[in-house]
Amino acid sequence: MTRAIPRIVIAGSWSGCGKSTVAAGIMASLAARGRTVQPFKVGPDFIDPTHHTACCGRTSRNLDPFLMGEDGVRETFRNAVEGADVAIIEGVMGLYDGIDGTAVASTAHVAHLLDAPVVLVVDVRGMSGSVHAILRGFRDHDPELRFAGAILNRVGSPRHRAMIEQGLRVPVFGWIPRSNEFQVESRHLGLRMAHEGEGMARIAAAIGACCDLDGILSVAGEAPPLSESRQDPLPEPGRRARIGVARDQAFCFLYQDNLDKLAAAGASLVFFSPLCDPLPVVDGVYMGGGYPELHAAALEAGPCRVQLREAADRGLPVYGECGGLLYLSEGITAPDGSAAHRMAGALPCATEMTGRVQALGYVSGKWLGGSPFGPAGSTVRGHEFHYSRLSCAPDARFRIHLERGKGIRDGLDGISEHSTVAGYTHAYFPRGFAASFVEAVAAWRESGK
Repeated sequence: MTRAIPRIVIAGSWSGCGKSTVAAGIMASLAARGRTVQPFKVGPDFIDPTHHTACCGRTSRNLDPFLMGEDGVRETFRNAVEGADVAIIEGVMGLYDGIDGTAVASTAHVAHLLDAPVVLVVDVRGMSGSVHAILRGFRDHDPELRFAGAILNRVGSPRHRAMIEQGLRVPVFGWIPRSNEFQVESRHLGLRMAHEGEGMARIAAAIGACCDLDGILSVAGEAPPLSESRQDPLPEPGRRARIGVARDQAFCFLYQDNLDKLAAAGASLVFFSPLCDPLPVVDGVYMGGGYPELHAAALEAGPCRVQLREAADRGLPVYGECGGLLYLSEGITAPDGSAAHRMAGALPCATEMTGRVQALGYVSGKWLGGSPFGPAGSTVRGHEFHYSRLSCAPDARFRIHLERGKGIRDGLDGISEHSTVAGYTHAYFPRGFAASFVEAVAAWRESGK
């Protein structure tokens, strides 16, 4: 058994109810009290965890049964809470919303896996007595869920609160007034990243003042001990290599678990900014997702663009995801064609921004043969969310076939040239992929190229 780490899930009644702001506010308020808070996010989201990390000073981790499996959820949780006083887990969408209308990979699914109490955030605008029906429905829908109570958001006035208080049958841990001040600005892929604004500290203080933090901690402390994970231990790393990891305002979508697996497989990670840095002296490159379209002019002018193309042409192993795919293409064109910027040109394709979503959801598939890394037949799991499309050369080669998801075209993803592979899939790395990528990088280094 592991120690009984206090933990609680901050769930939502539906998307847009305010759970992200409430969860971050609770995290920040507890951290301000001197608590060591380990944050988590249910689902594949990259943006909310940046706010958690900024609030708590500890890297927020994703928990997603579809991407990592049930044992993987428990393993990530168990490892991340070492040294923490309390774990706060922000949910995704509505409490029971999972894949294809099921509860699989839902917030409730993760709450069951972690045997964690749940506090439900409900937007009560325009309601009084109807709030009770919503709360009873969520509480009674799954009697085995540890439903602890609610936080009521966007309460209109003291009179509105008094009307709701009549007939309450569940504990309420917060009454948050309706205010435009409790908003975090959004853009096309979700909320703005934590580094793009300073409003969350102010919001967090206000949220904390409206919530019963002692009551939330008391409920979190009722969570029982968790059984040890059944995950196999990490293997000893084989050959070692230096992998450059793009990380800046343009490339900021990275799962910490992926980085940990690369390191465990023998990689020394060298972080750099394609916006302003030259390509570092490395044996391979990992380019995650982000917003290269918002920084296209600076990326075009940066020294890394041409250097990466030249290295990729020599066979440097490069793996890119979504935003990384756009940077590795020949160029990015605005939706109306008014602006075009050259990118690295390491892949035989060009990017057009479209102004509307082109793909959204989980993906799964297999690696095809001929890839410089990613063993043929091995599993790919991840998600896609993008507002662009590619035009590819007629003879373009693809290394991933998706059984679920769109990819670059017709279920094909992972366009490849030399030892560069990139796709729209934001993948959660299996240990086998991390090991094969490090192996390919180490082999290239040892070849002396």
